[in-house]
Amino acid sequence: MRRAAAIATRYAAFAGVATGVNIGTQWLSLGTYGGPLALPIAMALGTATGLAAKYVLDKRWIFDDRTGGFAVHMRKFSLYTMMGIVTTAIFWMTELLFDALSPGGRARLWGALVGLAIGYSMKYWLDRRFVFERAS
Repeated sequence: MRRAAAIATRYAAFAGVATGVNIGTQWLSLGTYGGPLALPIAMALGTATGLAAKYVLDKRWIFDDRTGGFAVHMRKFSLYTMMGIVTTAIFWMTELLFDALSPGGRARLWGALVGLAIGYSMKYWLDRRFVFERAS
């Protein structure tokens, strides 16, 4: 039980780190380039850097995966990214559902929190099962 609590704490902390990397990258990008498509470019760069940071942290400190090699990393990172697409869709749908069902969208934030909790929980189990299956 202690190990599970430690992993959950680290996982949540790493989500915070990845969020900071994402937002920081967006801020730097927007400060550097302000032309057409500046926001979508910043969002794409932020997503890429945040995803890469979370992958590195999760690989080593959550799943204790010490495998290496370019081909192995590309396969795992591709799977890791696909699991993120699935869970992000769940997060967005939950937020939008709460927004649509509440007067004036007042429950949107609660929907975001519920969606994130579901999404991150599912992401852990999907990553454990499909991405880092041998390490877990």
